[in-house]
Amino acid sequence: MTESSNDFAPIYLNNAATSFPKPDCVAEAMAQAVSSLPGGDNRDSMERRNVNDELRIALAELLHAPDHRRIVLGSNATWGLNEAIFGLKLVAGDCIVASMAEHNSVIRPVEALAAKGIEVAYVPVDAAGRIDASAWKAAIEKRSPKLAVCTHASNVTGAINDVAGLAAVAKAHGAITLVDAAQTLGLVEIDASDPNIDMIAFTGHKYLLGPQGTGGLYVSEGVDLEPHAIGGTGVRSDLAKMPDEYPMHLEAGTSNEPSNAGLLAAIRWAKGNPVDLGELAEKRSRLRDGLTEAGARVIDPGAPSTPVVSFTVEGLTPGYVGELLFDCYDIICRTGLHCAPKIFGCLGEGLESGTVRISLSRFTTDEEIDALIGAIDDIISSETGF
Repeated sequence: MTESSNDFAPIYLNNAATSFPKPDCVAEAMAQAVSSLPGGDNRDSMERRNVNDELRIALAELLHAPDHRRIVLGSNATWGLNEAIFGLKLVAGDCIVASMAEHNSVIRPVEALAAKGIEVAYVPVDAAGRIDASAWKAAIEKRSPKLAVCTHASNVTGAINDVAGLAAVAKAHGAITLVDAAQTLGLVEIDASDPNIDMIAFTGHKYLLGPQGTGGLYVSEGVDLEPHAIGGTGVRSDLAKMPDEYPMHLEAGTSNEPSNAGLLAAIRWAKGNPVDLGELAEKRSRLRDGLTEAGARVIDPGAPSTPVVSFTVEGLTPGYVGELLFDCYDIICRTGLHCAPKIFGCLGEGLESGTVRISLSRFTTDEEIDALIGAIDDIISSETGF
């Protein structure tokens, strides 16, 4: 467990939404940034530390990106996905292929484009929530899309997709490829140097252990985007348009430097304290098996997967189960459709209201897992359902 002075009584099991706790160095770095002179970042005459550039370099190492300047910083993965999807300036008659596992941060932007005459095709996923590779290949071959989007891992089931293989198929048919790594960066390897992967959107507040309001987009050399937001950059103020150079081409306005300092501290902390993926997998198996034994309907994506477990309780809505867990057992989780509404039609019958989602972190203890299993056993065993 990370050392922390924050005594937080409830059991927090909602790390796929936002990780908690954070390493202490995150808050310390943010406090230091707020109490110090602001960094220059092209906006004053002093030569001082550039936190944003240090962060890009650290992210480039994580992403295996060949050029840190192609990493643009924003507020979250949603920001990055919007920059990527709208920045391509697709026109009526163009096609986008995405999957049924996508988050609303993909679905809503592409549906906005669909309203303007751009074709959108969704590829089904299997009962584990994993993208069907054969269906993906068939859709790509049939439609020759300009853009192919896939999530690295489902935020509902935890199923990890073979994004390298999916991107290779799409790239072979002329598509620009975009990977949503919101659920994986900091936990699962992804290779931005892969010539088949053009763009990667990411967030800082999940498995990177950073603060909310951080994230961005990697854009490979050869892919250029029209800025979705335009404004000041601190340099080339004589231009009536955004500078062509990356990252400032897509970075309009003043950045969230204190939060970026926190994310940088988190990445450096994690490098010195690498997550034990085997231990995390064991915890997930412990939770899945315990919930199954208690009588819950558990969606098991098999391997590889993130530390996410989705389940339902017969006769009770996910929302009601979540309320019971918090009100009666001080357990925080996530319930409902998890901003990924299209996936549930692929996962089986009876999931119209979604699931209860438990998402673990490196800091989750066996005692916390056992408390959740015990709570679900109590709820299922109760004749009145409370």
